[in-house]
Amino acid sequence: MNFELTEEHIAVRDAAREFTQAELLPGVIDRDTEARFPKEQIQKMGELGFMGMMVDPKYNGGGMDTLSYVLAMEEISKIDASASVSMSVNNSLVCWGLEKYGTEEQKEKYLKPLATGEVLGAFCLSEPEAGSDATSQRTEAKLEGDHYILNGTKNWITNGSSASVYLVIAQTDASKGHKGISAFIVEKGWKGFIIGKKEDKLGIRGSDTHSLMFNDVKVPVENRIGEEGFGFTFAMETLNGGRIGIAAQALGIAAGAYELALAYSKERKAFGKPISQHQAIQFKLADMATQIEAARMLVYKAACLKDQGEDYAHASAMAKLYASEVAMNVTVEAVQVHGGYGYVKEYHVERLMRDAKITQIYEGTSEIQKIVISRNLLK
Repeated sequence: MNFELTEEHIAVRDAAREFTQAELLPGVIDRDTEARFPKEQIQKMGELGFMGMMVDPKYNGGGMDTLSYVLAMEEISKIDASASVSMSVNNSLVCWGLEKYGTEEQKEKYLKPLATGEVLGAFCLSEPEAGSDATSQRTEAKLEGDHYILNGTKNWITNGSSASVYLVIAQTDASKGHKGISAFIVEKGWKGFIIGKKEDKLGIRGSDTHSLMFNDVKVPVENRIGEEGFGFTFAMETLNGGRIGIAAQALGIAAGAYELALAYSKERKAFGKPISQHQAIQFKLADMATQIEAARMLVYKAACLKDQGEDYAHASAMAKLYASEVAMNVTVEAVQVHGGYGYVKEYHVERLMRDAKITQIYEGTSEIQKIVISRNLLK
């Protein structure tokens, strides 16, 4: 395996790093405190090509590989996980799903503006009783002539109020179980489509997470993705790639916390010398750095397998499982290295610790990742 990044990869990483310092770092604490969506920053990310990185240039995308996307996600997540989760959903779930399985008409109408960040997308799978159990969809779409009538509720939707394009998973034939689930493109503003309250969250507070309600929403047949019954496969295939994005986010959160802890340990003095010279702190830093590097290799491997056209489902699950655990471990230790200062907002690590927790929950809990991995092992 070649561990050297190409010049193009380095350029992408450095561009993302420069952007975070210039545009995301200023005001990040206030946005977190006020639970304010980083609208202006997301718009600039679109202008720089971060919102459709892997999309074919003929659909206004960057035409980059998954590794480039992972590198950018890591850098942006070091500073603002609320911005990176919007980027992740738009790239990994919405743009990828439309480019892979959408019709040419759907790509022209929806993918092009999504790839430039002109509009944002949302992926609507989770429900009050159908989170990890995606087969238990209660949202229904009934065919009536040239359109479907959509009814139901979706929970925990990232970009819930900021999106303009929503990929909605719904039951079209309950008698067929998971083979009776379909996927649809729904536009913001359609009659009967209601955006519920914004969730007041522990972490990624700048991300606008909402419940969505569909009350007799008319969805044209041409807005169905694939055939009837393809929705479950569409969702599972899309989530495989989404896990790579979340793994990269977790990696970035961990790396950001570690970098802050390392810098602080060189500045803070105790007993007459920097705390970095005390063995207890050195051991913490060594463990943090080792865990991050191991997570990075898992994330990079999953990205490379995807780019090579190989089966990457188990690799993405492993990367997501381990990187999210590392994010929690490292951010907790980063707070500990900072001592009392780690508990106040000014030093950023308490926010990163709160942000880290969600990486263990969305795109499937740790238990779901273990199911995906074990199924592959037992084939």
